[in-house]
Amino acid sequence: MATKATLTALAKLTGMREGVLARTARADFADHPDRFKTFSVTLDDLLFDYSKQRIDAPVLAALVELAKACEVEAKREAMFAGEKINITEKRAVLHTALRNFSGEPVRVDGQDVMPEVISTREKMLSFAADVREGRVRGALGQPMTDVINIGIGGSDLGPAMATRALSPFAPPKLRSHFVSNVDGADIGDTLRGLDPSRTLFIVSSKTFTTVETMTNAATARAWITQGVGEAAVHDHFAAVSTQLDKVAQFGIQPTRVFGFWDWVGGRYSIWSSIGLPLAIAIGPDRFNEFLHGGYEIDQHFREAPIERNIPILMGLLSVWNRNVLGHATHGVIPYDQRLGRFPAYLQQLQMESNGKHVQLDGSPANTATGPVVWGEPGTNGQHAFFQLIHQGTEIIPLDLLVAATPTDADAHHHDLLVANCLAQGQALMHGRTPEEAEAITHKQGATEAEARRLAPHKSFSGSRPTSTFLYRRLDPRMLGRLIALYEHKVFTEGAVWDIDSFDQWGVELGKELALSLAPVVADKAAGTAALDASTAGLVAHLRGLRGAEAGG
Repeated sequence: MATKATLTALAKLTGMREGVLARTARADFADHPDRFKTFSVTLDDLLFDYSKQRIDAPVLAALVELAKACEVEAKREAMFAGEKINITEKRAVLHTALRNFSGEPVRVDGQDVMPEVISTREKMLSFAADVREGRVRGALGQPMTDVINIGIGGSDLGPAMATRALSPFAPPKLRSHFVSNVDGADIGDTLRGLDPSRTLFIVSSKTFTTVETMTNAATARAWITQGVGEAAVHDHFAAVSTQLDKVAQFGIQPTRVFGFWDWVGGRYSIWSSIGLPLAIAIGPDRFNEFLHGGYEIDQHFREAPIERNIPILMGLLSVWNRNVLGHATHGVIPYDQRLGRFPAYLQQLQMESNGKHVQLDGSPANTATGPVVWGEPGTNGQHAFFQLIHQGTEIIPLDLLVAATPTDADAHHHDLLVANCLAQGQALMHGRTPEEAEAITHKQGATEAEARRLAPHKSFSGSRPTSTFLYRRLDPRMLGRLIALYEHKVFTEGAVWDIDSFDQWGVELGKELALSLAPVVADKAAGTAALDASTAGLVAHLRGLRGAEAGG
C-alpha cells in the first residue's frame, strides 16, 4: 500500500503543477541557458535529453524525493537479489540474471542459477551457430534458408522486434519469419512460396499448450508432413519450452529443446532461449553483445544516483506526466525504420506490466497507473498522427529515438531523418504564436486580413513534452541497452504506484472465455442459452452469414 511518505511526495508534486504550466517551455529555455546541460544525462555514446519535459529544478528534486519515499532503490535491490517480488505468483523476477556478466552468483531459494543460465545459453548459441552456418540441414540434406518462429506475446514480440531491428547483421541467404496470430492468414501468408525442405520452425511456448501457438504449430507440422514426409518433422522443428514430454510427443528432438525459468516473465524473455531466432539471425558473438548492452544498463541502474539514473528518471517523468499533468498516453517514435516494431514491443512491456488497478496489498490503486503506449517510426508518423500531437486538444508526451550514424543505410537519407527528429522536438517545444503565424503568412504574400484570418489555424501552442535518445548507431549492444532502459523504467513506475509489474492476470479472462466459445462458434447446433444477449446475438448472426455463404 502507498505509504504516507509516498502520498506526501505526490501531493508536493501536485502543488507544483500550476507554477510549471504557467510558463512556456520557450521561456524556460530563454531564462535558463544551461537547461539542456541540467536536464540531460550521457552514458558513453548514449544521450538522454529530457530538457523539453515540463519540469524545473524544484520538480526534479521533488521527483527524487518521491523515488526515495517509495524506496525505489531498496525495491530494485530486492529484485536483483532474487526476492519473490512477483507476489501474486510467488516468483522471483530475474531476467537480469540472463545477462549477468559480473561473475557473481544469483540465487533463487538459496541456489545459484548462473551455472544453469550459462549452460543453457551455450547450448542455444551452439545450435544457433549451426543453423546460421548451414550445419543444420533438412530431411533432404539441404541447409535451411528460412527460419519461422511460432509464438505469441513475449515469445513473438521480442524476437520479432529485435531481429528486424538488427537485420543488417543477418546473412542474406537466411530469412527470418514470425507467426503469432491464430488467424490462419498469418501462417498461410508466411508459408506461401517457401520450400518445406529448407524451412526450420521454432515453436516457442513454455507450457507447449498456448492455444494460438500450438494451433499454428500443428499447421506447420502438417505442412512439413505434406511437403517432405512425416519423418521429416524430426529435422525441421526446434522448441523453446520446459515441457519435454509434450515436445517429444510433437516429434522434436530433445537436443533441439531449449528451456527457461519461471522467474523469467514472457515480456522479459528476449534475453533467454526465446531469443533463439535473434541468435540465429545475428550469430552468437553479436547475441552476446546484445546481452552485454543490457548488462551495462543494469549496472547503471544499480549504481547511478537517482538524479543521474536514466531509467529511474524515465520512470519518474512518466509518473509526473501521468499522475500530475494528467497525460493518459505516451508515444514512442523511433527515427529508424528497422525499429518499426519497437513501439509494439514497449506496448506489451509497459501496458501488460503496469496496467493494474490494485496495489500490492489488493487495495484499489490510489493513482492512475500505466499510460497507453503507442507509436510508429518517424518520419511516417509526421504525415499521420503528428497533426494531433502538435495542434490537438490532448497533450501526448513523446520519446524520440535516433542514431547519429546509419547502420547499412544511405548517409544523405540519414541526415534528413536526423534533421526531422530534431525539428519535431524543437517544434513541439517552441511552437508558434498567432502573431508569428500572421507575420509569416503576410510575408508569404497574403493580405493582412487573410493573414489574420489564418493565424489561429497556423499557430502552435508548443510546450509539448518530449525526451530524446541520441546514440552512435543501432547495433546489438545499443538495442540491448534501449530495451533494458525501458524495462527498468517500467520497474520504477511500478515501485512508485505500489503495484505488481510482473503478473498479467488481465490476459487470462479473455483466454478462458475464448476456449468456452470455440465449440459454440465451430458447431452450429451448440446451444447459446447460457450466453449474454449480445454474444448470443452475434453467434446467431455469424451462423446466418455462414449459412448464406454455404447456400451459395
